[in-house]
Amino acid sequence: ILRCQLLTEGTGPITSAGEGEEVPQPFSVTIGATVPTGFEHTAAEEVHEKIGAVARVSKDRGRIYFEITTDNLPKVHHLKSVDNLFVVVEYYENYQFKDSKEEALLDFQQLASTLPWTNALEVWKMNNSVKKKRSRRRGAANSKPKPSSDASDPEKLQTEPEALQEKDEQKDACAEQETDPQTEQDSETQEQAENKPLKFRVTCNRAGDKHSFTSNDAARDFGGAVQEFFQWKADMTKFDVEVLLNIHNNEVVIGIALTEESLHRRNITHFGPTTLRSTLAYGMLRLCKPQVSDVIVDPMCGTGAIPLEGVIEWTHSFFLSGDNHDMAVSRTVNNINHIVKRRQDGGSASPGLPIDTAQWDLCHLPMRTSSVDIITTDMPFGKRMGSKKKNWDLYPSCLREMARVCRPGTGRAVVLTQDKKCFQKALVRMSGLWRKSHTVWVNVGGLHAGVFVLRRTGANFGTTPEDVREPHRAPESQEEGVQDKV
Repeated sequence: ILRCQLLTEGTGPITSAGEGEEVPQPFSVTIGATVPTGFEHTAAEEVHEKIGAVARVSKDRGRIYFEITTDNLPKVHHLKSVDNLFVVVEYYENYQFKDSKEEALLDFQQLASTLPWTNALEVWKMNNSVKKKRSRRRGAANSKPKPSSDASDPEKLQTEPEALQEKDEQKDACAEQETDPQTEQDSETQEQAENKPLKFRVTCNRAGDKHSFTSNDAARDFGGAVQEFFQWKADMTKFDVEVLLNIHNNEVVIGIALTEESLHRRNITHFGPTTLRSTLAYGMLRLCKPQVSDVIVDPMCGTGAIPLEGVIEWTHSFFLSGDNHDMAVSRTVNNINHIVKRRQDGGSASPGLPIDTAQWDLCHLPMRTSSVDIITTDMPFGKRMGSKKKNWDLYPSCLREMARVCRPGTGRAVVLTQDKKCFQKALVRMSGLWRKSHTVWVNVGGLHAGVFVLRRTGANFGTTPEDVREPHRAPESQEEGVQDKV
């Protein structure tokens, strides 16, 4: 990683639309997004649904690209299935690397001065303006008398992760607004920020075994050439702008980051030993295709990542979450209360959420037979906690109880597990109750896992050989396995 300092001269006017300022004409740019590996097509569906753009799945797993006009830039930040966003400076589908290390790195040095930086830097500035506006709206909502809300407040860190890039510059601005929140002071603060040199870094992500150079080599030489071309100054501790050099075999993409921190931890303030990524939880819910008035259950909720993503996006469904471990239930309740409080502070007319949480036994759920439309959950992996030996009893019992509460014929389930062999064996045993629709293979913290999309058969519970067996009871503490989430 090489970090450089960007001088604002020569990069075009800032395009925030204040009073008396001219709004530039929109232009087309290509946006790149990193997504949970395996959920590229799910993310592409969301992009088409919310922005109307057709996304292309990269050869490098975990990335998609789509074209937008700059007036749609704020919509990009409302995507729920993406971890990080960046604007593409240049894309090379089949970059021809030189055989020797010296020649390959020399190409990178010469490449920096030939790239079309102007539009990408303009989008980066627009993106900063979007984040500042969102920060001001949040500041206005928090202007009511309330407990201290400094920059370390977990609510701010989790709900607006993309605004973290501006927190140092805005800390003083927020203090000024508390004493005298006038437009003149906002203008002064903006002028100070414009006159202050911005810091810049270059990050290289490389995949492939046929390169003669390392990621550090490419970042060093490419970053050095960028520094020499723009006369930027290196700074290895802080940055405001990040240039990305992504190399996957012969595919090379140069971009500028639009998010400073990954969005996968949104909505979660109380974390468990391991917590499911919010972006992965959202992707699993999209596979369920929730409908209005659906009852959706997560029987092993952990910290509540799945039901929280669902209740925010699908407001006309009802969510039930539970766990047999009291600490897991407590974390879920605290995370729900955090979202409710955030809505109240924002002046929402209906701050409540259609969600409830209970402590229960996974294999004896306190629900009527055939009362649930969708079940989506993260099963115990048997890796970090628990054991695969316990899964051989737990998985069939879990599938049996899930089939009991799920509606025959229309019920569906989306289940994540890394213990694929055990789950598939259990699914064969429960074949009279469940049919596998398809499987999405994902990378969860370096583990190869599967998201199994299941359909409930039309058989009524109690009429098949699978459900007449006495179900095994769940382990005394599902915290051993239920929270085995990466």
